[in-house]
Amino acid sequence: MRLSAVQNDRVAGVLVGTAAGDALGAGYEFTKPAADAVIDMIGGGTFNWAPGEWTDDTAMTIAVARALAGGADVETREGFDAVAAEFLRWYDTQPKDIGNQTRAVLAHRPSTANEMVWHAKQLGNAKQGNGSLMRTSAIALDYLDDARGCSDAAAAVSRLTHPAPEAVDACRIWSSAIRYAVLHGSFDGVRKAAAHTSDPGYWLRLLDQAENGRPEDFSNNGWVVHALQTAWWAITTADASSPRHLQDALELCVRAGSDTDTTAATAGGLLGARWGASAVPARWRRIMHGYPGMDANDLVRVAMRIAFDGGADERGWPLADTIDYAGFSTDRLAVHPHDEGVILSGAAHYDRAAVDAVISLCRVGAKPIAAEHIQFWLVDSGKDRNANIEFVLDDAARTINELRREGKRVLVHCVEGKSRTPAVAARYAKLLGRDPRDVLRVMPWARPNPALWNAATR
Repeated sequence: MRLSAVQNDRVAGVLVGTAAGDALGAGYEFTKPAADAVIDMIGGGTFNWAPGEWTDDTAMTIAVARALAGGADVETREGFDAVAAEFLRWYDTQPKDIGNQTRAVLAHRPSTANEMVWHAKQLGNAKQGNGSLMRTSAIALDYLDDARGCSDAAAAVSRLTHPAPEAVDACRIWSSAIRYAVLHGSFDGVRKAAAHTSDPGYWLRLLDQAENGRPEDFSNNGWVVHALQTAWWAITTADASSPRHLQDALELCVRAGSDTDTTAATAGGLLGARWGASAVPARWRRIMHGYPGMDANDLVRVAMRIAFDGGADERGWPLADTIDYAGFSTDRLAVHPHDEGVILSGAAHYDRAAVDAVISLCRVGAKPIAAEHIQFWLVDSGKDRNANIEFVLDDAARTINELRREGKRVLVHCVEGKSRTPAVAARYAKLLGRDPRDVLRVMPWARPNPALWNAATR
């Protein structure tokens, strides 16, 4: 299925948003933050998470995603077994947090997916926990062209550990809504999916309760129904007029208390599908990490591999170690006119310059570089291909400023240093209270896209 640049951003947002919500909520699990508490990726909590570390919720989502990125088809026995095997691979790392229901199933070390389903059924439908809700977000990425297949695959993956009808229906609804949000950029898919469950009246009433209620009305959010309601309450309560909606809604999930990592991870998958990875602020992405030794950049690559059916685009992204920009003038280099600690360049320099941090504004390969590496989703175009253009330019400029405050020498690059780099450099100049036009003086080759330049300088 051919996707637009904005839809690709949303694809990446599914996993990044899930992990962001999870890492944000991890430090507050089983608590209810005070009304005046500042919510951030503080780490700590019951399991002493590091700041930015995601929990079992994202780890199991990644397990599903890795199987799908490797070509697993959940509708086949081999593909279903591949997902089950990824669950066991994670379980064998002895995670410090794992849901009771999931632990009870995986402790049997079932050798096939069907055996895993059988063990889950033996625990009975009274176990209606939320442990499968957030992890089926990855399913949507594999079924963007198949609405029915998405719903059925989400149900199947839920049944691996959580076969209760409420859990299965919740996963059907949420995965279908994520699929819809990636394709259409709205949250309308939640009610559309609820209307196609076995008991639409039940689920539509629950959604009404969430939209018109308070967290106290569905406070038992370790139960899958209340978890879904908490996530939907946060999404529909927060101001949805800008990409800031993603951050505000995740914060509301945390403020609702109790199973904060799971409700925020659940909301994050749908919020990321609506707003894209570009709406997840860099100050979060810089510290996000977790099983299996991944960071936010890795999550983007896994998500895109699923959407590309395990393949890559015309330049080899996201599979290639390095991206071949032969034919482009990538060797340009300049110093920011208002900060000598900020280097502006094309792609030839990002992996060899003597800097402490690299900000990439274009696709780069998976090969690690020595400096801290922060990527921004910015297309050399206008709003038609950059849904969050002002947000991203601001986020990039503020990130440069934060890195400089940390004493780091920063390199900012796109492919040729011709359009995206001068636009971000101009936004940084504005942040410093200086004339953004000075950027063009030190980068005489620059020909910034008018939409990017206007958004950066106004």
